[in-house]
Amino acid sequence: MTTRPHLRVGACYDFRNPTDSPLSWPQLYGAVLDQIAWLDELGFDLVWFTEHHFVDDGYLPSWIPVAGAVASRTSRIRISSDITLMPFQEPLRLAEDLAVLDNISNGRMEIGVGMGYALHEFHGFNIPRAQRVSRTEEGVEVLQRAFSGERFSFEGKRFAYNDVRVTPTPVQEGGPPIWMAAMGPPGAERAARLGLHLLPQGAADQVLDPWREATQARGVDPSSRRVGIIRPWLVTDDRNRDWPSIRAAERYKAGIYAEWLTSSGDNVSLQLTGNADPIPQTWVIGDEDKVFNDMCEFIDAYGITDVVTWGCPPGFDPEQMNESFERFASGVLPRLRERY
Repeated sequence: MTTRPHLRVGACYDFRNPTDSPLSWPQLYGAVLDQIAWLDELGFDLVWFTEHHFVDDGYLPSWIPVAGAVASRTSRIRISSDITLMPFQEPLRLAEDLAVLDNISNGRMEIGVGMGYALHEFHGFNIPRAQRVSRTEEGVEVLQRAFSGERFSFEGKRFAYNDVRVTPTPVQEGGPPIWMAAMGPPGAERAARLGLHLLPQGAADQVLDPWREATQARGVDPSSRRVGIIRPWLVTDDRNRDWPSIRAAERYKAGIYAEWLTSSGDNVSLQLTGNADPIPQTWVIGDEDKVFNDMCEFIDAYGITDVVTWGCPPGFDPEQMNESFERFASGVLPRLRERY
C-alpha cells in the first residue's frame, strides 16, 4: 500500500513592487529574505518563487539567485519555483545551477516548471510561442538526464548536447524533484507522462482527474506523487479590518494576469463558471479554527500535499504578514501535522 506524502506548508513570493509600495526594491528583497529565514525557524516546510519577465513592477525574473541567498540563510526549509518558465531557459545550464544549489542547500532544492503563455515574454525573448511545448518537454528531459549523474548526449528539436556530465552531482538521488504546472488535460497528461509532481490550476475535472488517470495508466499510484497549490491564508480576528488591503492586492494581481491570458488566446478563465469545479485559490481568512477547518476541507477534497500562502502580497511590507505567520505556526500548523 502506498503511503501518502506528508503535508508540507510554506510561502510563495513574486517580489512584485507597485509604484505605491512603501519599500524600494533592495528593501523588499532584504525584508523577504529576513522573513524566509524566520519562517525556517518557525518550522515551515517550503518556499516557492514565481517567474515572469519584463514587468514594470519588478516581478521576479530570476529565482535562482534568490534561492542561493535563501539556501545560505536557512537550514531546513525546501526551496522551489512555481514556476520556472522552461521555454526561456537553457536547460543544461539550469541543471548545473540546480545541482550547485542542491549542494549549497544540502539537498533542499526542487523545481516547478511550466510552458508560459504571456505574449510579451515570447516576443521579448524572440522565441516563437509555438515552440513552448517542445522546449518545455525537451528541457525537462535534459534536467532528468543531467540529474542522473551519468554522461549523456541529447539531440532534440530545440537543444543538442554532446557527451556531457553535470558535476557536482546533486545531493538528492535523482536530483531535485520536478513539478509541472497544468491548466487543462494536455498539461495534466504531459506531467503524468514525464513522471512529474503536479501544480494544478483551473477545474479539478480538467486537471486533477486526467493527471491521476494518466499516472495510474503508467503503473504509478497517483497518491505517491505530490500535488501542490497556492491557497493563501491570513490568520486574524478582524476580517473586516484586514480584508480590504488583501483584496486590493489580489485585484492588482488578477488584473495583470487576466490581461496576459486574454491576449494569449489560451482558453483559460480565472473565474470558471457553469458546472466546473474550480480548485480554490482564494484567501482563507479568519481565526485559527476557521483557517484550520477550511484548509482541511480543501486538502481532503483535492488530495493536496503541498500548500503555500502569499508571503508578501503586492504593495505590502513583509512584516505586515508576520502576525498571521506566527499565529499559523502556533495554532494551525501543529494541528495540520497531527492530522496529515
